[in-house]
Amino acid sequence: MAGKSISKTLVWILMGLLIVGLGGFGVTNLSGNVRSVGSVGESDIDLNDYARALQNQIRSLEAQLGEPVSFAQAQQAGIAASVLSQLVAVTALEEETRRLGISIGDENLREQITRIPNFQGIDGNFDREAYRFALEQAGMNEADFEEDLRAQEASALLQSAVLTGVYTPPAYTNTLFNFLAEERDITWTVLDRDDLATGLPVPGDEDLQSYHDANPAEFTTPEIKRVTYAWLTPDMIIDTVEVDEDLLRATYDERADQYRQPERRLVERLAFADAAEADAALARITGGETSFEATVETRGLALADIDLGDVTRVDLGDAADAVFAATAGDIVGPLDTGIGPALFRVNAVLAAQETSFEEAEPELRDELAADRARRVIDAQIESVDDLLAGGASIEDLASETEMQLGQIEWHAGVSDDIAAYESFRAAVAALSQEDYPDVAQLEDSGIFAMRLDEIVPPALQPLSEVRDQAEASWLMQATEEALNAQVQAQAAQLVAGTSFEDLGMIPQSVTGLSRRGPQENVPAEFNEAVFGMEKGEVELIQGGGRVFVVRLDDIRVPDANDADLATLRRSIEEQNAASMAQDLYQVLAGDIRSRVGIELNQHALNAVHANFQ
Repeated sequence: MAGKSISKTLVWILMGLLIVGLGGFGVTNLSGNVRSVGSVGESDIDLNDYARALQNQIRSLEAQLGEPVSFAQAQQAGIAASVLSQLVAVTALEEETRRLGISIGDENLREQITRIPNFQGIDGNFDREAYRFALEQAGMNEADFEEDLRAQEASALLQSAVLTGVYTPPAYTNTLFNFLAEERDITWTVLDRDDLATGLPVPGDEDLQSYHDANPAEFTTPEIKRVTYAWLTPDMIIDTVEVDEDLLRATYDERADQYRQPERRLVERLAFADAAEADAALARITGGETSFEATVETRGLALADIDLGDVTRVDLGDAADAVFAATAGDIVGPLDTGIGPALFRVNAVLAAQETSFEEAEPELRDELAADRARRVIDAQIESVDDLLAGGASIEDLASETEMQLGQIEWHAGVSDDIAAYESFRAAVAALSQEDYPDVAQLEDSGIFAMRLDEIVPPALQPLSEVRDQAEASWLMQATEEALNAQVQAQAAQLVAGTSFEDLGMIPQSVTGLSRRGPQENVPAEFNEAVFGMEKGEVELIQGGGRVFVVRLDDIRVPDANDADLATLRRSIEEQNAASMAQDLYQVLAGDIRSRVGIELNQHALNAVHANFQ
C-alpha cells in the first residue's frame, strides 16, 4: 500500500515538472539578455519557465473564480511567491542530480517525449510536426525542451530513491483510524428554562456588575482602525460607459447557440441486445404486464443510467423522426442506435426558443459595459500610482480622479461596503501608521488606496452601556446553573439504571455517533464530552442557556468488515505516506539549498511581472 502511494506521489510530482517545462502554451519568450530569475548552485531557474508557471497558476485561479484575475490580485493571493518557491525546489533537485551525475539515456528520453499527448497526431502516435508546433507555441525549441525533460526525469529518479519505502507506521495508522472510526450509542435529553422547577430571580445591579467584572472580554470593544480611503469599482462607472452597437451585435452572433435553441426532447433510452428482445419488452409494457421503470430495474439499471437529458434531432440521428413525432409520456421503438435496438421514452417536449437581439441586448450591454468598466479602471492604476508617488493625499485622489472618498472604523466584525471585499479586509488588517498609501485591487477589478488615521485600542464598556447584554448573559448563565443543580440527583438515578421516561424526561437515542458526523444543534463541546465518557456514565453539558443530559450506552469499536471503514483506513495510510514523502522531499530540497546556496535576480523577476501588468 505504501509503495502504491509513493508511486502516485512520484507521478504527480513528475506531472508537475512536465507542466512547468511545457505548460502555458501561448506564452512567448521574454526578450532581453537575462535568461534566468535566479539560480540554485550552478543550476539556473529559467526566466521563461517562471513566466509560464506563473501564467498557468493565474489561469487556474481564474478558472476557479470564474472571472479574470489581475496580476496584483494574483500577488496578493501569494501565487508569485508560491510559483517561485516551487521552481526553487525543482531546481534544487536538478542541481543535486547534476552534482551526482544522474541522467537518463536517449532511448528513455525519446520514450517520454512520444508519450506526451500534445505531441501525438490523430492516430495516437508521435507526430513530429505536432511536437515542433507545440514547442513553438510554448516559446521553446527542441534542444531546450529535451534538456529540461532530461533534467526533470533525472530529478524524478532522485526523488524515487529518497521516497521509495516511505510508509505509515501501523501504530500511527491504528491510532488515527480508531480515533476517527470509533462510534458511540447515547441517550440524551435537553432541558431549558421552561423545565426549571422554580423561577429565576430578577438580577439586581450587584448581580450584573459582578457578571460584568467576571467577564470583561465579553464587554470589551475590539481594536478599531479609523481609515480614510478612496475607491473605484466597475459598478460606480458602468452607467457612464458606452458600448458600441456593432460590438453588441457581434457578441450576439458569437453566442448564437445560446440565443437560438432548436426544438428538443427530454428522453430516456433503454437499449437491448436485439430487436426481438426490445419488441417483447415493449409488448409487455403496452400490454400492462409491467412498466417502463420496472423493465429498467430488471435490467439492473436505474433511470439515471438511461437518461439522455435534453437532446436535439442531431443528437438522435436516425431515431430523431420517431422520437420527435411522439408526445410527452410516449414510448417509441425499437429504433436502431449505435448501441443496438432501443426503446425511447419521451418525458417532455421542449419547443424551439429564440431570443432576439432586442431581447438579449440589455443583458449583453450590461456584461460588455462591466468588462469595459474594468478595463477603464485598470488603465487608471498607473496614473493613480503616479499621483500618490507625487505626494497626493487620499482626498486628492477623490478630487482629481473618478475615485470616491470614504471613511471606515474597521475591525474584524465589519463587512459592509468596501469591507465586504476580502482583499480590502486583508490589506486593512495589515495596515500600519508607517505604510505609505498605494493602489491595490479588489476582487471585481476595482481599485482602492487608504490611509490609517488612528488606532483606537480595545476598551472595556461600562455596565451602563451594555446593561441589556449583561442581563441576557446573566440569565443564560443562571439558567444553566439552576438546571444543573436541579438535575444532579436525577443524573445519579440514571447511572443507577432508572430510565429517562421514569424521571419524566423525553429522551432521544443516537446510534453510531462518530467524530466524523457530529450531532447537530448541540454545544461545540458535545462530541468531545461524549467521546471522553465511560460506558454507563451520565454527563451534564451546558450551553446556550440549556443543559444536555447525556448517558453513554455503548462504545462501538470499528468493524473490520465494513467496506467504508476499510476505505477510510486506506485513505489514512495513503494521505500520511504522501505527507511524509512530501516532508522528506522538502527536507531534501532544503538541504540542497543550504549546501549550494540560492541567488535570486529581482530585476529579472520584476521584468517578468511587468509583462503581466
